[in-house]
Amino acid sequence: MSTVNPLPLWQPDPQRIAEAQITKFQAWVAEHHEAPAEGGYAALHRWSVDELDTFWKAVTEWFDVRFSSPYARVLGDRSMPGAQWFPGAKLNYAEHALRAADARPGEPALLYVDETHEPRPVTWAELRRQVGSLTAELRALGVRPGDRVSGYLPNIPQAVVALLATAAVGAVWTSCAPDFGARSVLDRFQQVEPVVLFTVDGYRYGGKEHDRRDVVTELRRELPTLRAVVHIPLLGTPAPEGALEWSDLASGDAEPVFEQVPFDHPLWVLYSSGTTGLPKAIVQSQGGILVEHLKQLGLHCDLGPEDRFFWYTSTGWMMWNFLVSGLLTGTTVVLYDGSPGFPDTGAQWRVAERTGATLFGTSAAYVMACRKAGVHPSRDFDLSTVQCVATTGSPLPPDGFRWLHDEVGENLWTASVSGGTDVCSCFAGAVPTLPVHIGELQAPCLGTDLQSWDPGGAPLTDEVGELVVTNPMPSMPIHFWNDPDGSRYHDSYFAMYPGVWRHGDWITLTSRGSVIIHGRSDSTLNRQGVRMGSADIYEAVERLPEIRESLVIGIEQPDGGYWMPLFVHLVPGAVLDDALLNRIKQTIREQLSPRHIPDEVIEVPGIPHTLTGKRIEVPVKRLLQGTPLEKAVNPGSIDDLGLLRFYEDLARKRA
Repeated sequence: MSTVNPLPLWQPDPQRIAEAQITKFQAWVAEHHEAPAEGGYAALHRWSVDELDTFWKAVTEWFDVRFSSPYARVLGDRSMPGAQWFPGAKLNYAEHALRAADARPGEPALLYVDETHEPRPVTWAELRRQVGSLTAELRALGVRPGDRVSGYLPNIPQAVVALLATAAVGAVWTSCAPDFGARSVLDRFQQVEPVVLFTVDGYRYGGKEHDRRDVVTELRRELPTLRAVVHIPLLGTPAPEGALEWSDLASGDAEPVFEQVPFDHPLWVLYSSGTTGLPKAIVQSQGGILVEHLKQLGLHCDLGPEDRFFWYTSTGWMMWNFLVSGLLTGTTVVLYDGSPGFPDTGAQWRVAERTGATLFGTSAAYVMACRKAGVHPSRDFDLSTVQCVATTGSPLPPDGFRWLHDEVGENLWTASVSGGTDVCSCFAGAVPTLPVHIGELQAPCLGTDLQSWDPGGAPLTDEVGELVVTNPMPSMPIHFWNDPDGSRYHDSYFAMYPGVWRHGDWITLTSRGSVIIHGRSDSTLNRQGVRMGSADIYEAVERLPEIRESLVIGIEQPDGGYWMPLFVHLVPGAVLDDALLNRIKQTIREQLSPRHIPDEVIEVPGIPHTLTGKRIEVPVKRLLQGTPLEKAVNPGSIDDLGLLRFYEDLARKRA
């Protein structure tokens, strides 16, 4: 992909730049902390990584973080892993998330939308009241700081209340979406041994009701540490025997009492996709998430009290936790529980219209699906409030940028962002004061010393390299659960470059400061020494109207050769004939590289994904190398296990 300077797709106007929080922040840190007043974002970013301690101190001051006990210094130990942030400080995440209730009690904190697409508000006062009631009830149940509280819940207001109440008592939250099967949930929750489980009886998706009571029964049986189960009757069924009713726990009128915990006290446990083994149980801290999300949402996403923040997500994906943190900035958070494509592909745009969303977050896959389906958002919906469309989950292809510009709005800020569950934040992405170039993320984020390195650890510009972060970030995991010596944590990020976080993505840092993501480096295509990310192949091939989705794998052969098949899932009615085959090969040859023309193009019944919608490349590669299915992949982590049988059969035939 070229990094020569084309004209930007979008340029913020002077008024937008002047009114952005990040502009005001830069002027303030220049006055109070000797940061550069001139030089724009690039100068501010350089200062934020060179003067890391001062930058994070400034973030806590700018956002008025309330420390009930003062900190001795910003960074006690800056080594990675093991950086010590704000030692001595005490605070509470939930207290900050509910602060807007004092000034704006009658305004909506949450707008809840289901598949009827009719928004229902929960005011700041009502959210605070429910959190206060549930906090008192959790304490009455014996929940103490450090205990784990779990949710088997869809994206509903009760899930937000349960998370905030858990944080208020200093317990540790963890959640899975109810489309996860019992084995998948147990692979996660059994690791952390929860004492309370919040569950629904089922959920609605795609216009149908899905009863999950049998799964809940199995969870209760297989989680012996549970002291209480709380029933939320989303489908209207009575509570099972021995379970508590949500309405009894959330109807009180107690003021929330916020446990003051150390900065590095665990807030929640998130999980890696777990496609090839037990998911990693990633623990992040109350203080680390608080300051990282204030920076990310308040400065990079430019969110404040006038905004409405919608991101299509489920409680099993880190973007849900990120969405809930919108409350930290006083923003109204939009919760959508339902299918992204019901009753039609335009569903998410309809939700944005009906909630008056100002920041609309979705997946790159949804944008490309809308493009292929011929959706016309600005023609069919009133999107006049939408100022920014942000995408993540996979790199947004250049055609996706163009489509958003053409079909949603010429003055639309398109923010492709990239980060990870591992830090529950972004390494690079949205900057409201910078131009947007097609196919590129705007810049590395403040306080994040993002670099692209070659295998020897030398920094690269305008060349593909490993995504590394050379400074600690407050939201990096404090540890993994059940990793007493820290070896699994160390091996996940710090084995390749000691003391430096290696994330496992290929990126290019361009000479103008933007970032291009090329996909996962652990499933890299390496032909005759030329490396290429799979995302580049997908971006080129999926422009062809006949191809719904694709998957490319590179496999080293025992004889030293290299087999690179491309699997294609065609749109209904399309045929993989010689004409289409030739166009696929010609597209890759002309747009990417003759070396990366696949050895075979194979039609498949579908592309397998993780439960959070990411294509699974490494498990398919293992299957094709002859690894048995049960060893190649964790079955509970896949959206459609039946699809993997195709690749297993193919490996058998090839052998």
